[in-house]
Amino acid sequence: MTCISFAFNALCFCLFFIVVASRSTVRPKVFNVQRHGAKPDGKTDNANAFTSIWSRACKRISGSSKIYVPKGTFYLGGVEFVGPCKNPIEFIIDGTLLAPANPSDIKQDTWINFRYINNLSISGSGTLDGQGKQSWPHNDCHTNPNCPKLAMTMGFAFVNNSNIKDITSLNSKMGHFNFFSVHHFNITGVTITAPGDSPNTDGIKMGSCSNIQISDTNIGTGDDCIAILSGTTNLNISNVNCGPGHGISVGSLGKNKDEKDVKDLIVRDVIFNGTSDGIRIKNWESSASKILVSNFVYENIQMIDVGKPINIDQKYCPHPPCEHERKGESHVQIQNLKLKNIYGTSKNKVAVNLQCSKIFPCKNVELIDINIKQNGVKDGSSTSVCENVDGFARGKMFPPHCLN
Repeated sequence: MTCISFAFNALCFCLFFIVVASRSTVRPKVFNVQRHGAKPDGKTDNANAFTSIWSRACKRISGSSKIYVPKGTFYLGGVEFVGPCKNPIEFIIDGTLLAPANPSDIKQDTWINFRYINNLSISGSGTLDGQGKQSWPHNDCHTNPNCPKLAMTMGFAFVNNSNIKDITSLNSKMGHFNFFSVHHFNITGVTITAPGDSPNTDGIKMGSCSNIQISDTNIGTGDDCIAILSGTTNLNISNVNCGPGHGISVGSLGKNKDEKDVKDLIVRDVIFNGTSDGIRIKNWESSASKILVSNFVYENIQMIDVGKPINIDQKYCPHPPCEHERKGESHVQIQNLKLKNIYGTSKNKVAVNLQCSKIFPCKNVELIDINIKQNGVKDGSSTSVCENVDGFARGKMFPPHCLN
C-alpha cells in the first residue's frame, strides 16, 4: 500500500511538473506587421494595419505577444495603442516608422501613443523619424505662450512595469518621449537626436511619474535633454550624454495650481557637452503652488563648455513681464540638495548660480569638490552667485563658493 501511494504521488508530481514546464515554454505569438498588411514603401499609411495588429495581440489570452516591425520604411499616421492587455506585449522595431511631414496630418497630441498598459517592452535597432524639419518654422513658442502644440513623437500614459531599449528617435516635431503617470519604467540605450536650434524638442519629458530609470542614453536636442515635471519621484539617471540641449531640468514648476512635490532624484555619471545649462532647477518667480523639491543628488558630472553649469533659478520668466500675472516670490521650497564632484568648463564667467526665493530660501544645499573653470580664459577664473541659500561646502571649490 505504501509503494502504491508513493508511486501515485510521484506520478502526480511528474504530471504537475510537465504542465508547469509546458506553460513556461510557451513561445510568444509573433505578429510580423508586414505579413499582416503593413507596407514598407514609405508612403502608404499603415495606421489601420498597426492598430488592428495591436488589437489582436492585446486580446490574446494564451501567452504573450510579440509585434515585429522588420527593416523597411513604414509610413504611419497618428496611432494609439490602448490596453489593458491580457498578457505582456513585446514591440520590436527594426525598421523605420515615418511620421507625416505635414504637422496638420497628425490629429492628436502624440504621434504614437501607448495608454493603460502593463508589462510593455519596446526594443530594436529601428528609428522613429518624426520629420520635424517642416514643422519647426511654425513653432513660435519661444515668443508666444499660447503657441499651437505640435505632436510629440511617442507618449506613455498610465503605463507600468515596462521598458524601452535601443530605439532611436530622430527629428521630433515637438518633444521626443513623453511620460505621464508612468511607474516602474526603464529607459536604456536610447538615442535621441534633433538639431540644437530645433524648438521645443525635449528629449524625455515626464510628470506624475515614479520609479523611472534612465541609463546609457545619448540625447541631443533643441530643448531640455530631460525635463522633470510636477509629481515625479524616485528618478534615477546614469551614464547619459546630453548635448546639444538645455541640460537636465527640473521644472518649470509653480506656474499652475495643484502641482505636486518632486522628490528623490539621483543623477550620476553624466556628461553635458555644449549645452545652455547643465544641472538646472527652474521655478516661476510668482508661483501659484506651494510645493517641495527635495532629496536630489548630482554626482560625477562633467561640463564641457556649458553656458550655465549649475543653475538654480527661482525667478524663471521665459516671457517677461511675469509679475503682471501674479506678484510675489516663489513658493517652491528647495531643500536637501547635494552636488558632488562636478567638474569641467563653463562658457560664461558665472559657473554656479544659486538664485533662491526670499520667502522660501533653499535649505541644506551641499557642495562637495566643485571644479568648473571658465573656458577661453587664461586662469580659468569663474564665479559663484548665491541668493537666499542655506548650506555648506567642502573639498576643492572652484570657483570659490558663496554659501552662508
